[in-house]
Amino acid sequence: MTPFERPRRLDLQQRSALAGEAAAASADVESALITPSDPTAAAFFDVDNTIMQGASIFHLARGLHRREFFSTREILDAAWKQVYFRVVGVEDPEHVAEARNSALAFIAGHTTTELEELTEEIFDEAMAHRIWPGTRALAQLHLDEGQRVWLVTAAPIEIASVIARRLGLTGAMGTVAEHVDGVYTGRLVGDLLHGPAKAEAVKALAAREGLDLARCSAYSDSSNDLPMLSLVGDPCAINPDARLRAHARANGWRVRDYRTGRKAARAGLTGAALAGAVTGAIAAGVSLRGRAFPRS
Repeated sequence: MTPFERPRRLDLQQRSALAGEAAAASADVESALITPSDPTAAAFFDVDNTIMQGASIFHLARGLHRREFFSTREILDAAWKQVYFRVVGVEDPEHVAEARNSALAFIAGHTTTELEELTEEIFDEAMAHRIWPGTRALAQLHLDEGQRVWLVTAAPIEIASVIARRLGLTGAMGTVAEHVDGVYTGRLVGDLLHGPAKAEAVKALAAREGLDLARCSAYSDSSNDLPMLSLVGDPCAINPDARLRAHARANGWRVRDYRTGRKAARAGLTGAALAGAVTGAIAAGVSLRGRAFPRS
């Protein structure tokens, strides 16, 4: 280990912890005001390709662009920064911070109310029909058993909250964008709620709500979510990528696949090519050219 590796690792851990704490603090619990009959057990669901077909932020970005919420130049600039950072592998702290924050930079100057209202519209037109019935049924089973159900996603908390509310779930945790007096600054609180940050969010929420993680369940399609899945006593792989499928089988986890054979095969080949900010920024940029872009 070089003298520089530990500080970078600690910085990543600190940012993941901050993102997780911010997500847990922002978790919507309005629909859980009545004490559940099974208060120490809960279920945590990833969103993209787990609850919903495709990437939620892709559909949001396309809908916002159609409403002239941001310009083509703004989203393509964000996409370019993400590509440059990932491909070139820049490790300068200033460049790392710029690439991270550019994921949601295009919402700077807009109000939280404005984004929430538009997200409601875009859910109806582009997301509602993409919900996987099988995964929705699994979530309902937990609710029927008196357990609470939260979404945990790298997508902005505004998207996650709308999806959770529309599906009748307890609440959601997502990437938190900084805002001052109801206006977005374009910066993130901590980091994207991705990978280790999701596990931090679940741990923080469990501590706050008195959950026994050994009695909880978690669902995801991506091996990036292994930290979250490994936290609970009942992990389940939904529409899994190749690495997660192999891990689930090796460890005796449940596996559910609601895709067609062709879609499942394609997903296995693409693996985890894109995640978190890259998914949002690049997918949005490519969509402006009228092309589809897969989410990992």
